Amino acid sequence: MDILPAIDIRRGHVVRLSQGEAARSTAYETDPVAQAERFAADGAAWLHVVDLDRAFGDGENSVLIRRIAEAVGATVRIEVSGGIRSAESARSALRLPIARVVIGTAAVTAPGLVAPIVREFGKARVAVGLDARAGKLAIRGWIETSDELVSDVARRVIDAGVETIIYTDVTRDGMLTGPDIDGAVQLQALGARVIASGGISGAADVRAVRAAGLSGVIIGRALYEGRLTLAEALACA
Repeated sequence: MDILPAIDIRRGHVVRLSQGEAARSTAYETDPVAQAERFAADGAAWLHVVDLDRAFGDGENSVLIRRIAEAVGATVRIEVSGGIRSAESARSALRLPIARVVIGTAAVTAPGLVAPIVREFGKARVAVGLDARAGKLAIRGWIETSDELVSDVARRVIDAGVETIIYTDVTRDGMLTGPDIDGAVQLQALGARVIASGGISGAADVRAVRAAGLSGVIIGRALYEGRLTLAEALACA
């Protein structure tokens, strides 16, 4: 099982949001590159890097993400998420030394985009992020909700060739209340590798994700607030 420490970037800082709300943001680190280097030194094999400004449509952090990739991309696999809503934005990110991009909103609003990107770059380099709020898709930085069901979009992107889905229950994100394992397992049963995200509070949650047979887990606030160390999380995997 993969452990993916999260580096969410907002206005140049590493932050965590509560339930995806920009107004409920806590800054943990002023230098995202230094944070990436610490995770790499602590044994991270993956990093989950999110450009929140681009997701919210009020800026971008491409220079910082490039610096992260150049600093640790030779030894750590990096996935980049947030505002990847066109073929060109995917291509731009994939020119960096990163492992894959995560397509979120565009998988809902522009479903025809996914299959061509998968064909161009390969299944290993493209994931889809499905962010749920009461069973519906939260999109555009989680500020809007689609009428489509998570399961319907999951089936569609799997048919388009996607093999990795990142599933987040928005109501749990940053709340330390535990991930929606049942929802993630239901998606994995459709035929994708599913990475659980949102709500991890400690080692017990990581062990529960592993016991459920999920492919990975993204951990943010629990690491930043010392509720578990990266070494402990890796040991659980």
